[in-house]
Amino acid sequence: MPRVFFKKKLLGMESIPQADTHSEEEKKEEVTITIVNYDVDFYEEAQVTDFEGCLPYLSTDHFTWINVDGHPSHHLLEQMQVHFKIHPLLIEDISTEQRPKIEPYESVLYIVTRSLYYNADKILIDNEQVSLVVGQRFVISFQEREHHISTYIKERIRSRKNKLHNLGSDYLLYTFLDVIVDNYFVVLEKIGETLDTLEEDLITTTDSAILRNIHLLKRETIIMRKSIWPLREVISKLHRGDFEQVSSHITLYLRDLYDHTIQVVDTIETFRDMISGILDLYLSNIGHKTNEIMKLLALAATIFAPLTFLTGLWGMNFRNMPELNWIWGYPAALVLMVITIGMMIRYFRKKKWI
Repeated sequence: MPRVFFKKKLLGMESIPQADTHSEEEKKEEVTITIVNYDVDFYEEAQVTDFEGCLPYLSTDHFTWINVDGHPSHHLLEQMQVHFKIHPLLIEDISTEQRPKIEPYESVLYIVTRSLYYNADKILIDNEQVSLVVGQRFVISFQEREHHISTYIKERIRSRKNKLHNLGSDYLLYTFLDVIVDNYFVVLEKIGETLDTLEEDLITTTDSAILRNIHLLKRETIIMRKSIWPLREVISKLHRGDFEQVSSHITLYLRDLYDHTIQVVDTIETFRDMISGILDLYLSNIGHKTNEIMKLLALAATIFAPLTFLTGLWGMNFRNMPELNWIWGYPAALVLMVITIGMMIRYFRKKKWI
């Protein structure tokens, strides 16, 4: 799946979205398919190389979760489409970049969300798409790469310390969304630490690198907001119980998840205000530094103005200038200049200009 809307580059690097140059065979080799069958007293996990390997596990009475890590090939998607009777438009959405949304089809529910990871060194948010296909007794998840989300959920199923192992596929859907939203808080915490660092740096320096980092952080928070804001509507629709794949048993969980999403959005808005404040502080510091420089230059020009007058006066080539023939004329002129400078500096300090 080509990175078109959300893949970001650092300043100074090529920012044009790159095409996905992987061949269909390369994509197939990158894909990892994990199938999990579970129930109240049952758990079975297997890793297969193709969809045919999933078929023996799909004929049981247990809940089934198929997790696909990587870029699925068209052949794999077509096999899933035929077996689960999935609409072709849904398959097309899985293959392309989508904003967070929820779409009901004849027998399944399709949810798109985005998983975020923050790189504090580069001030970059890595943004990847997570697609979920939810049926009555199965869930198919598509993730662009293998990471902690699926690993954490499998640990929760195996531990049997929560309701995941004895509730249906809708609770697995909730768990996916819950883990993703929880990770948003981790990203926000790291962004907050970056903001604190920028504020501390502004106290001691006005290096242009700070301005670059401020703009990078502002851009990434905007991208994060665009990724999370539509998720509120997705969770709100799930909470209202408009879909047959979502039972009333998880209504309370979805309401709590919706509250968490609101909290994430509010925190992002707060960070945007803080970034604007830091940018204003940076510009204010730059203006203050410029004013200090101009103040020193103005004082220097003011001090040298009378000296310039004296040297210009005695530099005139008139014959009848008594001071020109005075033996102490040159030392006296230097002493007068020093006294003039001292008097002006004392006056400036009395006025608290310096």
